[in-house]
Amino acid sequence: MTRFDYSGHGCSDGRFEDALISDWLEEALAILQRVTDGPTILVGSSTGGHIALLMLRRLLAAGDANRIAGLVLIAPAWDLTEELMWKVFSEDARQNILTKGHWVRPSAYDPAGYVITRAFIEDGRKNLIGDRSFNPGRPIAIMQGLQDSDVPPAHTRRLIDLIEGDWAKLAVVTDGGHRLSRPEDLAILYRMIEDQLRIAR
Repeated sequence: MTRFDYSGHGCSDGRFEDALISDWLEEALAILQRVTDGPTILVGSSTGGHIALLMLRRLLAAGDANRIAGLVLIAPAWDLTEELMWKVFSEDARQNILTKGHWVRPSAYDPAGYVITRAFIEDGRKNLIGDRSFNPGRPIAIMQGLQDSDVPPAHTRRLIDLIEGDWAKLAVVTDGGHRLSRPEDLAILYRMIEDQLRIAR
């Protein structure tokens, strides 16, 4: 297993407000290409789910997706900058982003909140899945909590509708929130990964 933090996250250098979706995509691709080898299952939670989908799309377009055996996504925040941020922000928040270049979004996970910059929103628009259907050519297992207010279940269902073929499989956690990190949630996640490993072999 290869695990890493994006820039501006966890143990990695940098500030969250200086990073862009494009940065995180390039970092994830660099890890895949320089650190790993052989068939790989991409596992991404929330924003990481969006990055995993962008990675697959980039590699499919380049004809270089053979190593990607499958994806496991936990509450995938696909197109987050537009669908889960800009479109739901108040007019005041949007004006702050446009005129001041940033706005501090309150967060249940960080008392200081998250600084959302104009550059982050604008760069996000260059990295949208959009409403275009696509055939991933490999299984995509998705785990979604029905009590998730950060990535609503309806948002995940929209993603499933975009996936052509019989590739998408959804595991619903009725009482689950966004993080899905309880022991019982992790047990479901591990089973999903094990299923992907069996398919990959």
